[in-house]
Amino acid sequence: MHTLVVGTWAWGDKNIWGWNKELDVKAKEAFDMSLSKGINTFDTAEIYGFGESERCIARYKANQPVASTKNIIIATKFLPLPYKLSYPSSLINALRASLDRLKVDCIDLYQIHGPIHLRSIEVVGNALAETVKLGLTKTVGVSNYSTTQTIKMYDCLQKHNIQLASNQVEFSLLRRSPETSGLITECHKRGIAVLGYSPLAMGRLTGKYSQANSLPANRNLSKINMDELEPLLESMRCIADKRNVSVSSVALNYVICKGVIPLGGARNGKQAEQNAGALGWRLTNEEIARLESHHINPKLSFLNRFLQRG
Repeated sequence: MHTLVVGTWAWGDKNIWGWNKELDVKAKEAFDMSLSKGINTFDTAEIYGFGESERCIARYKANQPVASTKNIIIATKFLPLPYKLSYPSSLINALRASLDRLKVDCIDLYQIHGPIHLRSIEVVGNALAETVKLGLTKTVGVSNYSTTQTIKMYDCLQKHNIQLASNQVEFSLLRRSPETSGLITECHKRGIAVLGYSPLAMGRLTGKYSQANSLPANRNLSKINMDELEPLLESMRCIADKRNVSVSSVALNYVICKGVIPLGGARNGKQAEQNAGALGWRLTNEEIARLESHHINPKLSFLNRFLQRG
């Protein structure tokens, strides 16, 4: 998996990201630009745009020369809503549907979207193991799992001689709990990669928004006063100017420096290019300490509290 992953939540999503034909064209530009920058990993989910994100990846990939697509890595997710009780069939059927939308026979990484399933981790883990044995996915992972839940899933899969590949959690300068709780350390001890979604905090850490130019209301999944963010953003701007990169690049590089693979969302070619600016350099320890000196504690939404444990 690449050091930087393209997050595709916005692709196909109408409710939060306002998907339309114009954005479809721009998202393809982001796909093409990412590949041109050597970023070949794309993360999606069956729930993103109710499957449209997966279809987008299939369309964009089909329009690329075969030579440039042979190394593309695709990760998708199963949303284990509480009414999905029949394991392994619920999970296997969902994976087959994702494969159909993605136009592939096997996925690179299949993840449980969150620990909201009513069945035990062992039951869900056995179902994940079955998808590997059936040749439907190369690796399996989880998302939003706590440290304890991650270790339980790891132990379950070990009984099948299958490695838990990853745990995808929200991680950014505005949400550092996966680090402070010890989750990142415990994952790395077991060879589990940590993927960080929302590393740009849904746009808050791009430098684009302020109190005067506020974030769209439907993207306020975590409540943060933009005035509170200004000292942090000013520090990020200073670092970005010194290094001749974007503010977004600074935010993504911070995540990389913490041993986490960021999922940088890109809705157009320019954003994809800015994200790529996070590669090839590292923040100094002094710069990291400066950024972390700005303590901000966002208020979580119901969705955050419902889905997130990690």
